[in-house]
Amino acid sequence: MQEIRLRWLLLGALCSSIGMSFIWPLTTIYLHNRLGASLTVVGVILLLYSSANVVGSVLGGRLFDRFNPYYLTIGGVALSLITLGGLMLNHGWPAFPIALIFLGLASGWTLTMVNSLGTTIHSRDGRYIFNMLYFAQNLGVVLGTALVGFVYSTSVTLLFAIAFSLFVCFMAVVVTCYRAPAVMHRHVVAQTQEKVTIARPNRRIMAAFFLSLVIIWIMYEQWVSNLSVYMTGMGIPMRDYSLLWTLNAGLIVVFQAIINWLSNFFSNLYLQVYAGIFFVALSFFTLIFAKDYAHFVVAMVILTLGEATAFPAIPAIVNSLTPHAVKGKYQGMANAWASVGKAFGPLFGGLVIDHGSYTLLFILAAVANLMILGLNGLVIQRNQHRVEIYLGVWCIMASEELSRTIGKSGESI
Repeated sequence: MQEIRLRWLLLGALCSSIGMSFIWPLTTIYLHNRLGASLTVVGVILLLYSSANVVGSVLGGRLFDRFNPYYLTIGGVALSLITLGGLMLNHGWPAFPIALIFLGLASGWTLTMVNSLGTTIHSRDGRYIFNMLYFAQNLGVVLGTALVGFVYSTSVTLLFAIAFSLFVCFMAVVVTCYRAPAVMHRHVVAQTQEKVTIARPNRRIMAAFFLSLVIIWIMYEQWVSNLSVYMTGMGIPMRDYSLLWTLNAGLIVVFQAIINWLSNFFSNLYLQVYAGIFFVALSFFTLIFAKDYAHFVVAMVILTLGEATAFPAIPAIVNSLTPHAVKGKYQGMANAWASVGKAFGPLFGGLVIDHGSYTLLFILAAVANLMILGLNGLVIQRNQHRVEIYLGVWCIMASEELSRTIGKSGESI
């Protein structure tokens, strides 16, 4: 059965990523500086945005398994288009914060649809598909964040107009290129399934991953939210902090290219997750001793290596551990749990800083990631030899050797 061409799925992910990169980097600045919202109000709005993202991820994943993914994807992109079109006309108060909530819902929905559509492609290795999706999404961040500052200083309306145009391109790609038989007929398969039972070892490993995503993203968000205050308080200019994120996005593109090449020789996805979590923890240990900009650059390089290694591997493994009829549900859950961590990260960091110090925050972040690393190692070691591996629409009981080499070249998982 004809599948979506991976290039079109990547192009859609790229357009969506660039479009959203024109919105999220300036949310706090626009709400606080232009619309006069207090930082507390901004925090509440961002929490609502993340909550809507969680709802979109979970709802989108569940509907993916029950209805036609083609029309569901069109619906998610259409919601983004309507919202951005409204922002072009009115981006004041309270139109902008209300629109952010709808964008959060649409963003979670669309990301889940794109990742879930990746599970319908059985002609390519699952790890390669999710690595390339992560690559495309972060390439979009590189391009979007490189332009957003200039466009914002020129015209806010132009900012929303460009984002709207990118989602028009995304819609064109979806309408013309996503109508593949493997997608159009998938809902028939899903609706005829009996109640799906997932083996307990599979559920345990996925539960460990979902908990890991919450903890990792709570700690990762300290880089996004509280570290800017910490660095500027040390006399480091805000532009240098912003440059760290340009470095982050650029390095992800480079690291993903290297990881894709290494996948020809290295096939253990579980070890990829271990290594990624370790590097994230190491980045926070580095921050404990960071007193100048060079140390922050080193910490960011380590953090980026960690996220580029672990984050694409988790959805690829989840894909291999879930039956055909519920792949959308569990891809949505992976996105949702990550969004939960993003939502509560700034609050957690603020409480630790208010009642302790930045050093305590960095120590807690490093230790928490190491504990998650240990938990994953324990759960995977005890369960990987009894998991059921799903290759396309087929399920096999995994031998210990096969489960250790999830993602081996040639396996469509």
